[in-house]
Amino acid sequence: MASSKHMRSRVFWGLVLITVGILLFFDQMGRLDFGYLIGHYWPAIFIIIGLSILIGSDSREKGAGIFFVLFGAFFLLLRLRVFDHTVWHYFWPLLIIALGLWIMVRPAAGGSKKKTPELSVDELAVSQVFSGTKRRVESANFKGGSVEVVLGNADIDLTQARLEGGRATLAASAVLGRIDLRVPPDWRVVVEGTPVLGSIEHDRKAPGGAEGAPVLELRTSVVLASIHIES
Repeated sequence: MASSKHMRSRVFWGLVLITVGILLFFDQMGRLDFGYLIGHYWPAIFIIIGLSILIGSDSREKGAGIFFVLFGAFFLLLRLRVFDHTVWHYFWPLLIIALGLWIMVRPAAGGSKKKTPELSVDELAVSQVFSGTKRRVESANFKGGSVEVVLGNADIDLTQARLEGGRATLAASAVLGRIDLRVPPDWRVVVEGTPVLGSIEHDRKAPGGAEGAPVLELRTSVVLASIHIES
């Protein structure tokens, strides 16, 4: 299930980058003004982020995706002068819609930031929306799992864990948030994925062990966010 969501997210952002590349190509040919296009239709960026969340996340994060789509669509319609009043004329209806989305999303967010030790969990399943969490895994047979953050943060401590069979896969998705991942110094971390307006930072030395060192395969999806890896 996690790999399917990861694939859909990769295909979506691949199509977005291809579209941007085509627009830049026509800009270089003098057929359109890319700077004007972005400056005039900038709310479409929020719609793209919302669609990315809806495509690549489970039902617990749909509220955040809908919020971004509605937010971007509202201001895009303003830019297109579809509305015949000022923005303040629509403020209260927009506020009520935002409140409804907040009620939908909040129960799935897991409450405020708190430390929740998971001493024997073999597979992570972390999903944070508009909030943060700290998790510590001390499993002797860690299999990987998924960490998903939208407008929040997650601090994942794997320094006391051991990989099942010496290898595991962890899917890490961050949108407008941050994931901090701590791993044992003898692990080798293989990162897949390219951040979009974000970063993947390494603050650790490469393991000095043999070729048979434990391998954590980190499949990332980063949009306007960051993932920090350290030992």
